[in-house]
Amino acid sequence: MTYKKAIVKRNTEYIFMLPFVWLGKMAGILFPLKSQHHVFLFFPSATIGGSIKVNADITNCIRSSKPLIIFSKRSRNNQFRHLFDIEGVRVIDLSKYIDYKILHFINFFFRGILAAWINKSANPVVFGGESLFFYKILPHVKKGTRTVELCHLNTWFDFSQAYIEYIDYRVFSTPKIRRDVEGQYQRNQIDELYKKRLLFIDNKIDIPAFKQVHNDILQVIYVGRGAAQKRVHLIAEIARRMHEANKPVYFSFVGDVEEIVPPAVKTHCTLYGNLRDEKKLHELYNQSDVLILTSAYEGLPLVVMDMMARGKVVLSTAVDGIPDYITTMENGLLITETDEEKIIQQAIDLLDVLIANVELKNKIGRNSYHYAVEHFDGAGFCRFYNNIILG
Repeated sequence: MTYKKAIVKRNTEYIFMLPFVWLGKMAGILFPLKSQHHVFLFFPSATIGGSIKVNADITNCIRSSKPLIIFSKRSRNNQFRHLFDIEGVRVIDLSKYIDYKILHFINFFFRGILAAWINKSANPVVFGGESLFFYKILPHVKKGTRTVELCHLNTWFDFSQAYIEYIDYRVFSTPKIRRDVEGQYQRNQIDELYKKRLLFIDNKIDIPAFKQVHNDILQVIYVGRGAAQKRVHLIAEIARRMHEANKPVYFSFVGDVEEIVPPAVKTHCTLYGNLRDEKKLHELYNQSDVLILTSAYEGLPLVVMDMMARGKVVLSTAVDGIPDYITTMENGLLITETDEEKIIQQAIDLLDVLIANVELKNKIGRNSYHYAVEHFDGAGFCRFYNNIILG
């Protein structure tokens, strides 16, 4: 979709929904917030996932401002909800009202309510962390509101370009995603003024002391959701073939993948399901040798950063932002094939290389750790978000 078509679509929806928004604004004035806020954080949900963890990290960075969090999307498991139980931070979950297509006029109504609450506060700030509802609020907030977007993927670029003029700062968590936006701006001949609003910063993680592990057989782990983009079925097939070939390798899976991994594969793998126990999860990281990802698209998953911070080998498809961080045979391994059958075979070949050359595995792991120390220690993470959100 072109920029001009996105604007037309946005304006058409704006006209249609305006009566509902006005009613919502009246309700927001009649029923004001009982707590005082000037920072409003729009997040999709507390479903387990890397982007949700980043949202929690940002909230912690600015907790002294006592922000209000708005959840707008129904959560699949709500397993990261506890991360947002932060002193001074209030959470309102609107998903049960606004996340229904058939009752979309209620979504319009709540846009008005939220806009009224925001517009009543002095020097308001509106931040969106991968939230579609964030964009839809923007046309209704008063001028002078500081608006900041965080984006990890290019999934919504066609949609979000319609709101460029409303966003003061667009923050991207990988260089690749920022380059994609710059390309979009160039194709659509968007004013240079807006290009200056594009910013990049790495996400942060805690980096433990380096510890080398010595496993008798190669321990390979997948950590993530069972979403289609992750293509977990490819990892299951890799595990099946390597087991049938009697290779010295063992696969483990963390996440909601029980329905994806075939029963025959489950007999010689371990499935941990969704782990809320962070200590247990970190133990699994430490005990593993390799993180495997076969995603069709990615930003930079936090699990990649976490595993690099523990000196592990990341074996991943070379998609989107991953090659900006992983150099094959130096600090990780990249699967460059795109056909699914070839992805499976290349992954097996690369795992065979690690099995045959333990010193190479250890060298890649050490380089991985040093890269993480240099890029992910988070020294400037909170400082950046305090400056960009609070000014």
